[in-house]
Amino acid sequence: MTNLSQNLLAHESSPYLRQHKDNPVHWRPWSRAALDEAASAGKPILLSVGYAACHWCHVMAHESFEDNEVAAVMNRLFVNIKVDREERPDIDQIYMAALTAMGEQGGWPLTIFLTPDGQPFWGGTYFPKEPRYGRPGFIQVLEAVARTWDDKRDELARSAGALADHVRSRLAPNTDIVAMDAGLLPALAESIQSSIDQVKGGLRGAPKFPNAPFMYTLWTSWLQHGVPAHRDSVLSSLQMMLGGGIYDHIGGGLCRYAVDDRWLVPHFEKMLYDNAQLIELATAAYGATGADLFRLRIEETIGWLQREMMLPEGGFASSLDADSEGKEGKFYLWTREELNAVLGEADAARFLSIYELTAPEGWEGDPILHRLSSPELGEADADPFFIEAKQRLMAERGHRVRPGRDEKLLVDWNGQAIAAIANAARVFRRGDWLELAQGAFHCVAESTVDGRLPHSILGEDRLFPCMSTDYAAMINAAISLSEATGSREYAAKGRDWLEMLDRWHADEDGKGHYLTASDAVDVPMRIRGDVDEAGPSATAQTIRAMLRLSMLTGDDLLYGRTVTAAEAALGRIAQQRYGQAGIICSAEQARQPRKLVIVDDDKKKLVTEANRFPDFLRTDTFLDVGEGAIDRVELPGGAVLDTTRPGAWLCIGQSCLPPVHSGAELADLLRRPAG
Repeated sequence: MTNLSQNLLAHESSPYLRQHKDNPVHWRPWSRAALDEAASAGKPILLSVGYAACHWCHVMAHESFEDNEVAAVMNRLFVNIKVDREERPDIDQIYMAALTAMGEQGGWPLTIFLTPDGQPFWGGTYFPKEPRYGRPGFIQVLEAVARTWDDKRDELARSAGALADHVRSRLAPNTDIVAMDAGLLPALAESIQSSIDQVKGGLRGAPKFPNAPFMYTLWTSWLQHGVPAHRDSVLSSLQMMLGGGIYDHIGGGLCRYAVDDRWLVPHFEKMLYDNAQLIELATAAYGATGADLFRLRIEETIGWLQREMMLPEGGFASSLDADSEGKEGKFYLWTREELNAVLGEADAARFLSIYELTAPEGWEGDPILHRLSSPELGEADADPFFIEAKQRLMAERGHRVRPGRDEKLLVDWNGQAIAAIANAARVFRRGDWLELAQGAFHCVAESTVDGRLPHSILGEDRLFPCMSTDYAAMINAAISLSEATGSREYAAKGRDWLEMLDRWHADEDGKGHYLTASDAVDVPMRIRGDVDEAGPSATAQTIRAMLRLSMLTGDDLLYGRTVTAAEAALGRIAQQRYGQAGIICSAEQARQPRKLVIVDDDKKKLVTEANRFPDFLRTDTFLDVGEGAIDRVELPGGAVLDTTRPGAWLCIGQSCLPPVHSGAELADLLRRPAG
């Protein structure tokens, strides 16, 4: 048995865990060995879950985990386990579901107490060392939980077992399939639409999250059913968040959320997944409107990824901290005096004619830079003065102490970023962006061992086994790169990863996949991953990956499996109260898939026209005139593919529209929503 009087985090692959390696707490990483220690010692487990960019995780660490007095109590009473939720989303989802089932509000840091065999019996989120914010002090909590464990161990064990059964029934339910219904998406979209803040964008109230699954739902409703109000809600929400303080107007990129109801005051951590989804949605918005606002924000955000998030090996880092020098947002904030010093008083005044500095009531930091009063771009934005002023401020900001960067490469988040950048590269005809996406793709692809993807990469370290989301995201990335390059190699790689997904994650009756691999020996239960978080759920991503691969390759058997997986997922979420948007959107896409096949000559006029109209519901295949493609590409419904001259076939569901042969005809076809 490992010595319980040691902190064992120093050699972990997670930067977040390594942040805690010098704590006086005797931390161990989540593992089968840690659970066995708890069982041998007969001690309950204190499980702490967080992530590197989490502000309140850092606060609790400084107040309690670095404190010798608190650590002594923790070490005496508990076996203490630390989890990086980004490395172990399966563990995080299990215990976050347990916390919400207890009637507590979820969030991070997650602080939850478990029986020695890993079953949850009580928990919370952030606890201060001393009583405040209406919360008890952490030492009081520790001692009270330990007393209750000693006095009522059998009772707690029984209730913990019942809670674990409840969580299992929610996260891995056995239900009948539900046929794909054309009414599911419209009903959900209308429900979301009724909650949209029509003035400020996003959902009404505070805090305001980008909530990509809801934005995808409204945009899918527009694409499938032609509801203009749903399109407009996405456009206005994007416009307002991109004008708010949640967006970094100097360096590009979106912060995780705004704490207020108008996108002004950000929680300053920057996450790769939020910005990948921003690029995807803004690309769709640009295709629909041609608005320069979306083009510029995409350029700035991809520029930020290249400048601040690229790893030496070629992929993208996970996140940037909210804090620097011990203060939230310090790196990003400006005073009027600082603007005057950098730009000069006259130029600073001119700069602030379209930008604003605001320090709202209750905000303790320096003012926040935003442009909520003028979120739309105007003539001034093309003025070289404003471009140069931002460059000067960027150069000055470069001398500040930077927020910490979580250096680990998460495969699923990188897959999302690769797909989004590849799609943007098509729309804006940016070969440099395509090279960026290809480089990140090859970085991940070269990290496999025996064909299996890792979940996390840090230098030479690889974390196996991966999650279903890793395969799904990288399959989607492969398809996006296949569309952008025409290379069949990407489709072949996607097929290889689908085989790995099926081998290690498929369920017992062939109706879907689990989030965790079959050889993951340290999970208390295998869960599906049906619930959306900041992005679509694992199940939604796998359904979409299977569907797009079936459309790209013309694999009817795979399409049939996709429909089965979608119907099984709909059955599982029938009674789910929230987080089901991703599955409903992916099921709608499977119910009525879109496939575009283009045969083009060396002038590529049809391909160029198709790239002007991005549609994340559509899968595109591009062929050359005269290519022997009939054996490689099949059209639904028996439609005949003619490769002797340029033409485009748009297929929706199991039927294809008549082919078009000119760029103007194709543009007219693609700019219209299906409804």
